[in-house]
Amino acid sequence: MNDFDFSAITGSLPYLLQGLGYTVQLTVVACLGGIFFGTLLALARLSSIKPLAMIAAGYVNLMRSIPLILVIFWFYFLVPVVLQSVMGYERPPQVGPDRSAYITFIMFEAAFFCEIMRAGIQSISRGQVSAAQALGLNYRQSMWLIILPQAFRNMLPVLLTQTIILFQDTSLVYVLSVTDFLGAASKIAQRDSSLVEMYTFVALVYLAICFSMSMLVKALQKKTQIIR
Repeated sequence: MNDFDFSAITGSLPYLLQGLGYTVQLTVVACLGGIFFGTLLALARLSSIKPLAMIAAGYVNLMRSIPLILVIFWFYFLVPVVLQSVMGYERPPQVGPDRSAYITFIMFEAAFFCEIMRAGIQSISRGQVSAAQALGLNYRQSMWLIILPQAFRNMLPVLLTQTIILFQDTSLVYVLSVTDFLGAASKIAQRDSSLVEMYTFVALVYLAICFSMSMLVKALQKKTQIIR
């Protein structure tokens, strides 16, 4: 610790915070997008229309069976080639690392949020559905006004737990040379030969944020009662 250079961290703090801001922004966008599309996928999986349910199940099983890093590479490198072949472009269209990161994480997380929301919907008593039908509500009204709000409340701690995992997984965008928190620290570490300082600081920040969110999840689990 005598050789630990704290000035390497303090001197680069604005750039590191900029990278942390990108990481938080990516996490929030991917979380909201994942919950939205995950809810639609969950409704599709529970649909009585078998082809729709099979397509949704196939997508979810595919995304949950392959590594996230492979999805990132596939979208960034292969999708432009596929678009060139299908659309007849002279050159592969440039998707860009930022757009690839956002789209990939939303697509990937939607599969995991789908299973969380599906479990939440199935946790609601059938009596709730019967009561909604007795009030004259159709399927869409029953789902959006009665079932989904209760399911979301039941699954809120699990959704936050998945968000913690998502926050950690965003560091994988480093492979696209995106300046996220880890990417910013890596660039500074290579420039100033301060690998120990940078990676130690990154680890402590991730620990502080994830531990705080874990405490929030525990608090919600105590205060939120599962509706049955």
